[in-house]
Amino acid sequence: MQLTPFCLMMSCIQVVPDRSQFFKYNTISLSCKDHLNSTGLKVKRKTSDGGVRVCGSGWGTSSSGSTCILQNTYPSDTGLYWCESGDGIRSNRINITIIDSTVLLLSPALPVSEGAAVTLRCQAEMRSPNHTFNFLKDNRLISSSATGEMTIQRASKSDEGLYICIIPGFGKSYSSWLNVEGSPPPSSSAPPTASCSFSVSRLMCHLLVGAPYLLSTILLGLIYRDRNRARTVAERRGSNDVIMEIDV
Repeated sequence: MQLTPFCLMMSCIQVVPDRSQFFKYNTISLSCKDHLNSTGLKVKRKTSDGGVRVCGSGWGTSSSGSTCILQNTYPSDTGLYWCESGDGIRSNRINITIIDSTVLLLSPALPVSEGAAVTLRCQAEMRSPNHTFNFLKDNRLISSSATGEMTIQRASKSDEGLYICIIPGFGKSYSSWLNVEGSPPPSSSAPPTASCSFSVSRLMCHLLVGAPYLLSTILLGLIYRDRNRARTVAERRGSNDVIMEIDV
């Protein structure tokens, strides 16, 4: 499963299998992946009446607090899920839909990274070799397939949108939103000055690096000049002193 930049940097909730739609009576595993050393992570969900419930308190089976197993799922399990720590820090949130339909769209539950390959699958409750699978994005037909798969080779922001699949003469799926996020910038141990590549950038880099030394040199020069002036003035005053002798 493709991890999002968010999941690489913070805590996030993940779902296995990685999709947002499920048939009734499927089994789903929700788990918290922590990169912040949070304590007391638990899987929570928003109920239909707007309340919040913790896995194990009337729904799901909590195996370790940070993992929740949903067995024999039913449409009432549809909702918004996330992880939350004991101090109230929340992860990303994902929508899980348990469908009461004959067609299922298998799309990633988590956002995908720009540039990654993404495969959407259309699945019928009752399979037939004569099925044709049509994929629509924002209510516009974008692909037809005999295999039930559509692959986006390099996902970009333009691929973000609401997807649905239709099997003519059989039925259509619920819609799913595909979220595409920017990839995190590549990490580098080199100092910032090493990243300068263009001539102007190099000039700016050298100026930034050399400015402190240049200012220090100028300051020392001014101090040395002032000291020399003070010494010269003192010598001139000493040479102009007149000693008067009075005979008694």
